[in-house]
Amino acid sequence: MGQLCGVEKSLEENTTSCTTDRKKGEENTPGSSTDEAQDSPAVCSDVAENPSEEEENSKLSLISWNVDGLDGEEQPERMRSLCSYLISHSPDVVFLQELIPSYSRFMKKQLAAKYNFIEGGTINYFTGILLKKSRITLLDSEIVAYPTTQMQRNLLVAQVLFKGQKLCLMTSHLESCEPSAAERMRQLRLVMKRMTEAPADVTVLFGGDTNLTDDEVTEVGLPGCVCDVWEQLGEPENCRYTWDPQVNTNKNIQFKRQFRFDRLYLRPAAQDGVPQLEPDSMALIGLEKLECGRFTSDHWGILCTFSAE
Repeated sequence: MGQLCGVEKSLEENTTSCTTDRKKGEENTPGSSTDEAQDSPAVCSDVAENPSEEEENSKLSLISWNVDGLDGEEQPERMRSLCSYLISHSPDVVFLQELIPSYSRFMKKQLAAKYNFIEGGTINYFTGILLKKSRITLLDSEIVAYPTTQMQRNLLVAQVLFKGQKLCLMTSHLESCEPSAAERMRQLRLVMKRMTEAPADVTVLFGGDTNLTDDEVTEVGLPGCVCDVWEQLGEPENCRYTWDPQVNTNKNIQFKRQFRFDRLYLRPAAQDGVPQLEPDSMALIGLEKLECGRFTSDHWGILCTFSAE
C-alpha cells in the first residue's frame, strides 16, 4: 500500500526464471480468479469501438502504478505479472513507484529491448519512468529533491519528444500516512510549481502515488492551467479508487477505507500552434488475482490514453 509509515521489510532479491506471458484475467470484476476470467480492462470512458490504426498511433498511452515492491510476499509471480501487463498493453510511457532493485533488474531483462529506463534511485525503494524507444525520444532527465522528506521521496522528471511534440513527464511517490500530510502538501506545491513554470511550448504530465486526500488537494489548490485527468474525464466511478482494501486482499488490515491515492495531472502547452494532448480514456488494471492468491500490487494501476491534436 502507499502508506509505508517507515516500516522496513526484508526484500527477496532472487527470482526464478520465468515466462512473461500473463494468465488471462477478468479486470472488469476485481478479485476474480484467473481461471474464470477474460482479459478486459475496466474502461472508464467512452472509446471508439473500432479505432483506426492511424488514430491509435496518434494517441499517447500511459500506465502509472505503485508496484508495492516492499511487499516480500510472492514477489517472483508478481514481478512476472507486472512485466506481462506492460508487454500486453505496450504503453508509450510508464510511471512506476515503490520499485526495488530486484524488480528493476528483472524488468530490464524483460523490457530493455523496447524501453528506456530512468530511475529515481538505486537502493531501498524508488520511482521509475519507462519510455518506449520506438515512440518516445528522451532529451534529458533529472531528479528533484524534496528538501524536507523523511521517506526518501523525490520528483523524477524526463524531457521527451512524442511525434515532434515536447513533453515534460514527471512521477513521484509523495510522503505517506496521515501524520505526513503537511510534508505531502509541500511536495504537491513543488510539483505544481514545476508544472506551471514549464515553457509554454511544453505539455506537462505528472502521475504517481500521491497519497493525497481530496481535502489536501483542496487546501493546496490546483493552478488554473492544471487539470486532474480523472476529473477531466467526468469522474468515472469505476476508476475512483486506486487503493481499495475492500477488494484487494494483499494487505491484511482492518482499516478498509478506499482512496484515490494514484492521480494524473495535465498542464497543456499554452503556446499558439502547439499540438494539444487531451485525455481520451482511463482504465484500472491489475484487478485480477494471480494463481498465488495475491494481486500484482496492493494498488490498482492506471491505464490512460491521450489524443494528440
